[in-house]
Amino acid sequence: MEQLNFTDIFKSSFLEKTSGFSIIDSLIGLLTAFLIGLFIYFVYKKTFSGVIYSHTFNISLIVMSMATALIIMGISSNILLSLGMVGALSIVRFRTPIKDPMDIVYIFWAIVSGILCGAGFIPLVIIGSILIGIVLLVFINHISIRNPYLLVIKYTDAAIEKSLSHIIAENSKKHCIKSKSVFPGNNYEVTYEVRIKDEEMNFINNISNIEGVSSAVMLSYDGNFTA
Repeated sequence: MEQLNFTDIFKSSFLEKTSGFSIIDSLIGLLTAFLIGLFIYFVYKKTFSGVIYSHTFNISLIVMSMATALIIMGISSNILLSLGMVGALSIVRFRTPIKDPMDIVYIFWAIVSGILCGAGFIPLVIIGSILIGIVLLVFINHISIRNPYLLVIKYTDAAIEKSLSHIIAENSKKHCIKSKSVFPGNNYEVTYEVRIKDEEMNFINNISNIEGVSSAVMLSYDGNFTA
């Protein structure tokens, strides 16, 4: 009976793990993940509509796609490694706050693209990414939706509330009261959600000129915060 030493066991184990490994396929998968990540990078930069653009977040989408592809390539040929990776990722907690819902979409897109590239579904990830990119470019850049505004008025005389409502009704398509606060010393604050006509905001000057009005502030409202 032939006896196996440690070297023979190591060689056989190493050969089993590397027999299904292809450098060409791995390079093609990583290159595709990089190109798809680069495509996601340009789509995100083109469709970004926030206030502060994060270049580092956009670059992380490229790295995320490549890293995910690398993980899938590693665990697809080794069941023990796949179980260990699942256990390791299950205890990782990411505490980075995601304020814009669209950022979650791009993160998910990058991860899915990396998974498909790592699994070898190159045509699927290319076709899917092109379609997703077209949808985002069309709906975000070419289909505009007029968001409402928040009108915050501070005043000291409750008798002018009817005058305020009258002026707002004349200069807006639709309006409603979001909140009203009463403070000590006869100080009031009311917040209206308004949809103005043709982006005309001169009526704010008329409101601020009313006797008893302390301030009138118009804020752009996209649904991410409330008064």
